[in-house]
Amino acid sequence: MIEVWAPRARRMRVRRHDSGGATIGERELEAGPDGWWHADLPLADGERYGFLIDDREELRPDPRSRRQPEGVHGPSAAFDASAFAWSDDSWTGRQLAGGLIYELHLGTFTPEGTLDAAIGRLDHLVALGVTHVELLPVNAFNGPWNWGYDGVLWYAVHEGYGGPPAYQRFVDAAHSRGLAVIQDVVYNHLGPSGNYLPEFGPYLREGSNTGWGDSVDLDERAVRDFILENALMWLRDFHVDGLRLDAVHALHDEQPVHILRELAQRVDALSVQLERPLSLIAESDLNDPTLILPREAGGYGLTAQWSDDWHHAVHVALTGETTGYYADFAAEDAVAKVSQGGFFHDGTFSSFRGRPHGSPIPPEVPTWRLVTFAQDHDQIGNRAAGDRLSASLSPDRLAVAAVLTLTAPGTPMLFMGEEWGASTPWQFFTSHPEPELGRAVSEGRKAEFARMDWDTDAVPDPQDPATFERSHLDWAELDDAPHARLLALYRELAALRRDRPELTDPDSTSTRVSVRETDGTPQHRVYRIDRGALSVLVNLSAAPAEFEIGAHATVLLSTAAAVPDAGILVLPRDSAAVVAPA
Repeated sequence: MIEVWAPRARRMRVRRHDSGGATIGERELEAGPDGWWHADLPLADGERYGFLIDDREELRPDPRSRRQPEGVHGPSAAFDASAFAWSDDSWTGRQLAGGLIYELHLGTFTPEGTLDAAIGRLDHLVALGVTHVELLPVNAFNGPWNWGYDGVLWYAVHEGYGGPPAYQRFVDAAHSRGLAVIQDVVYNHLGPSGNYLPEFGPYLREGSNTGWGDSVDLDERAVRDFILENALMWLRDFHVDGLRLDAVHALHDEQPVHILRELAQRVDALSVQLERPLSLIAESDLNDPTLILPREAGGYGLTAQWSDDWHHAVHVALTGETTGYYADFAAEDAVAKVSQGGFFHDGTFSSFRGRPHGSPIPPEVPTWRLVTFAQDHDQIGNRAAGDRLSASLSPDRLAVAAVLTLTAPGTPMLFMGEEWGASTPWQFFTSHPEPELGRAVSEGRKAEFARMDWDTDAVPDPQDPATFERSHLDWAELDDAPHARLLALYRELAALRRDRPELTDPDSTSTRVSVRETDGTPQHRVYRIDRGALSVLVNLSAAPAEFEIGAHATVLLSTAAAVPDAGILVLPRDSAAVVAPA
């Protein structure tokens, strides 16, 4: 059975093709209720087809296409997800609590940039201590490479990554190694090239722009179902363990039941059916705990949300940057507040926004419901040069960043290569084939940074293939001494996080932070972060710092040579330690 929602059409036909593009058949679709068209026509696995709207002869791909072998402008191909021979029958899933997430972009994670190549690096993640692999969007987009947030066919896996069969192989291989898979999905807008959905029906709310394009029209029941069924597809047909929901603050929903609440209800029901945990992680700019509060308490019931505030506070402490939205986080209590309460802006005035922002997180909310990170794709890639912390911080400060990240109260997340201080940047890259669109993206990128008084000559051209190539990880770096030392530290920290229950204690009241100001600059502070009985000691000042640790305390981990003496531990500048009481 072929079905398509096309309420704007007066006539609908489906045309079938062979792999060479020749037409092998055409069929009229029958109009049904609520804008649905259908035809009792089975399609063999791999058979190519597309729709003809009204009397036009331009073939359009299926809005719910499972495969696009010729790209987003070409015909769709039928894909039988049930044909794959899964080997993960014993996989019972992974709870997010106590986990360690690793975010990666398939196109730049390996030299080949494919799902099959990424399988070859999964053992590295296991040895690191990762529990959840998070993939940046894989849905079909135009051009050979892209961050993935310009997707236009949400049900199809980008063919350059290997298409849906390779995706199934990747998830199966991850599960065989005990790794859960989280898929980043974008439901707030569509990309600028290959988006034919408005020809079928009112998928977009015209005039309501998200900053990346018209917002999705969530007043339409069929559009809401389009999103909900796509989410369930990843979890059911591809055995994915969770979804990261991109920029949910851009979901303009005025219906009585918010689509995020509706999604959480559907996913919870599927979790019961599949007998394994399924996670929904929101990216949100709202600092609103409603997202993660239980539905019984009036929340949406999502599993977790990203904490940009934690990133901003730690970034300022490590780098001293205080421009733009970093200005507020130069406050002396910034790291303490995000460690103890989750949000920095919890109703306080945000100078970047020019108004009060956010609401406090109730203390009974488990700390693991916030995903915390010192680096991610946005915070690196949206810098003018796509520079990582490794481009500006010393090896000693990178080690302190590792300690802060993996001893934080939230669920820690690493961005690919962070664990060895990768020297390669991760820049903003596109490959729009349309010259006009490509030129607009390149010029827009330079104009954006010109408004911030950046040297635009230092801004890489997103359309230049060299920008994409520069952003690939260099795996040969792992053998170099500075990188190997940092990698060993991350592994040690991940093991310590697993072994010491204090570091995964979900009680926010068990974290206490004290700060010593030295010279009045945010990057020269001394922190004592007590996680229950454990103490995380951090010296970012320009001189050695003394900490009282008790007569028989044990140094579980230190980034520099530090020996307790008479209950005092002296840490050199730019170092950190984790200490347990006697």
